[in-house]
Amino acid sequence: MTGRSEEDPFTKPIGRWSVFFYGVGHMLNDITASCWFTYLLLFLTQIGLSPRDAAIVMLSGQVADGFATIFTGELIDRFGHFKIWHAAGSLLVAISFSSVFGGCLPCSILHNDSLTLETFSYSMFAAIFNIGWAATQVSHMAMVNCISLNSTSRVALTSCRNAFTMVSNLGLYAIALVVFGVIKAGSKEDTETQYRWIANSSISIGCCFVIIFLMGTKEPRLRLDLKETSRVRIPWVYWFRKLLYYQVAMVYLLTRLVLNVSQAYLAFFVIDDLQMDQSAKALVPAIIYICSFVVSVLLQEIPWNGRRLKAYYTAGGVIWIFCGAAILLLPRNISFFMYAISVFIGIANALMMVTAISMQSVLIGAEVGGCAFVCGSLSFLDKMSCGLALYVLQSHQSTSPRTQLNNHQQSAYLSVTRYGLGLVPAFCSFVGVTVTFFMELGADGSLSKPLREPLLE
Repeated sequence: MTGRSEEDPFTKPIGRWSVFFYGVGHMLNDITASCWFTYLLLFLTQIGLSPRDAAIVMLSGQVADGFATIFTGELIDRFGHFKIWHAAGSLLVAISFSSVFGGCLPCSILHNDSLTLETFSYSMFAAIFNIGWAATQVSHMAMVNCISLNSTSRVALTSCRNAFTMVSNLGLYAIALVVFGVIKAGSKEDTETQYRWIANSSISIGCCFVIIFLMGTKEPRLRLDLKETSRVRIPWVYWFRKLLYYQVAMVYLLTRLVLNVSQAYLAFFVIDDLQMDQSAKALVPAIIYICSFVVSVLLQEIPWNGRRLKAYYTAGGVIWIFCGAAILLLPRNISFFMYAISVFIGIANALMMVTAISMQSVLIGAEVGGCAFVCGSLSFLDKMSCGLALYVLQSHQSTSPRTQLNNHQQSAYLSVTRYGLGLVPAFCSFVGVTVTFFMELGADGSLSKPLREPLLE
């Protein structure tokens, strides 16, 4: 190689196989996270924990995840070795996740079935699971900025990862649909058996894709090849002086709140509020992720610039605002409209998530010496805010009165679940769109190199 020109391998669009191998690397995290946010609160309340105790378990995992992302990001920036961190985190996830949805191990050892011990046990394994999850997430996200300097290729990597996130979620709901159909939950033991099958199946599928990622993806050389310039570790204060850092952090935090809070209350909403069939708690999320998958694949082919990132994020946010309003007003007697709303939620989720993560790459640019810190710090804000939001909502789940909107028998209710699925995501989308409007992402076309064939080197 003879210099760092525009035709340098790090600035040229990367190959589709490289994009594919990178994209499947987060599937273990994705399928377990989908199970975590969709079914954890439902599972814990079904086996006898109070809504507040279930929220404590969720919060303990989110807090552990948040702090782990900060420390992991700092260590990766110092020492590198993305794939080692990814493999170690994946191993911890695989070992611990079955205990999050299994029976209470300390209860069996101590022959004590107290709810306090159950809460402690689930909280402990939730924290261990989330520490491993954080190591995998930060290493995988930070790799994007060290694989290529081409901004459109970075969006393609992010979009491919998001597409396989949807595949992971669809896989989970397919597993759940089969398990819920075959195993009927007539007792606490049956419920634990249901979710143990779901958890173990998810782990097995996810681990297969981790192996594909580790075999097909090379350790990024960009950090080594740019040792004299961008490879130098960037101090934290450098990022804290940039207005764009705070704007991107706010947009990413709000986007994750939209996705995670809505996902956590989706199953509650279709079963408790709309009183749809049990299969709906798998079918409705599946529709969302099918639509998100299609949109994520299409987004890979678009040449990107700062103006387009802002426009597509805004479009997703506006769609979510209308979806949130529809959810707040949807009465039980026309609950089938939830399937149509799910289509638009899926589209909005993909538009917002792909562009929000891509904004991180714009923020980092060629300053790859701090990429893991940026990813880790933003993820810390995401985990802490989601954990606190879910704790507050869930703490009021059993005590908040339901406000009847009309006097008909088939009326709509403003429950905590309806607020969590409708109002919170809509409000976060509105604020996110507002912040995005004032961003300066370089609308001059500096991000506009398209991802095109021939790409396979």
